[in-house]
Amino acid sequence: AALRRIPAAFYSVRWWAHGVTVACLVIAVIFGVWVATSPAGLASMGSESQRLEYVNNAFAEYYQPGGGFASMVWTNNAWIAMQSVAFGVTGVWPVYVMGQNAIAVGSIGGMMAHYGELGLFFKLITPHGLLELTAIFMAGGAGLKLFWAWVSPGNRPRSVALAEAGRTLILVAIGLVFALGLSGLVEGFVTGSNLVWWLKILIGAVALAI
Repeated sequence: AALRRIPAAFYSVRWWAHGVTVACLVIAVIFGVWVATSPAGLASMGSESQRLEYVNNAFAEYYQPGGGFASMVWTNNAWIAMQSVAFGVTGVWPVYVMGQNAIAVGSIGGMMAHYGELGLFFKLITPHGLLELTAIFMAGGAGLKLFWAWVSPGNRPRSVALAEAGRTLILVAIGLVFALGLSGLVEGFVTGSNLVWWLKILIGAVALAI
């Protein structure tokens, strides 16, 4: 029965998830441009040798195909998502987690762009990132919706508003475990594979559609 209610739970937090998505994209672009075009921004990513090692080797080598890697990715992302949902009532934790994630992704993209490897950045992050980032943004939006139920319960007692939002968020959390499991499989077996790039991205798009 819970599985049948998960799509409705996702739908109920859609606007919060959209808001988080837009905010994270804006932050990522700002930091990406700063790192790519500013000496200070580039210097914040480490020494010249460290940056070149990351761009030329470490970034691509991170995506090693295999079940162990897929499991690690799933566990890590699920933990981030669950924190955003569980501590959403604080209003601070989801903002912090989403902000840090956006800054990190944007800064890495900016560094890759500075060294002429922006194409490689998108080729490696897009196949699994389509679903993975959607799920992370959904978690952030769900957490903030819980916070808002506490701040503005409407005509309901605050305890009732929190309880109703909390039940919905439990379903969102369950759904995100499955979604992040699927994105982990894509990241673990598709992103770093020898498949052509367009097919990898197509597989990622199909996973998102599912």
